[in-house]
Amino acid sequence: MIKYLLKCNSCTSEFDSWFSTSNEYNRLKKLKLLNCNICGSDEIEKSLMSPNLANVKKNNETEKNLKSKELKKKLKEYQKFVKKNFEFVGDNFAYEARSIHYNKTKTKKAIYGNASLEDVKELNDEGIETEMMPWIEDKDN
Repeated sequence: MIKYLLKCNSCTSEFDSWFSTSNEYNRLKKLKLLNCNICGSDEIEKSLMSPNLANVKKNNETEKNLKSKELKKKLKEYQKFVKKNFEFVGDNFAYEARSIHYNKTKTKKAIYGNASLEDVKELNDEGIETEMMPWIEDKDN
């Protein structure tokens, strides 16, 4: 299928029309079967058309999807590393981080868990190093 922008030479209106091939337009024009949908004239000509940018948008969306999938894959790899090498403390992250930091007899260990943005800010203000990362739940695969 091919889409042409057609222009009526009588009333100067423009309209789009689809044809199975470019030869089909020529055949219909020769048989005077192309008519203006405004004035009914058969004085129809092909007009200049702007390029179809749908593919560019589709390619951009595909590129964004690929980048998103790549980022998601990297996050999952990092999560796997954290789960393997850190201890999960759940919602007690702020408490556990403080107890490790302030209790000199307690063995230093790497932990991860849940904390509010406010808790993380307070921990950082106290000199306790923390990092936040987006966490992708397994059900979101």
